[in-house]
Amino acid sequence: MTTASVSLGASVSSQSRFMQLALAAFLGIFVMGFVGFSHIDAVHNAAHDYRHSMAFPCH
Repeated sequence: MTTASVSLGASVSSQSRFMQLALAAFLGIFVMGFVGFSHIDAVHNAAHDYRHSMAFPCH
């Protein structure tokens, strides 16, 4: 019987790290751009209420 050990995160390539950073940045831009400045009242109010609950100054 043989066993294989898996090393988690030991050899993460720089391309993989860049992809993670790019996707996180895109998600942040989407949230700020779409949700934060949305003209849809329900979406905007949900974001507004969240900002207030986190003590983030929004106006």
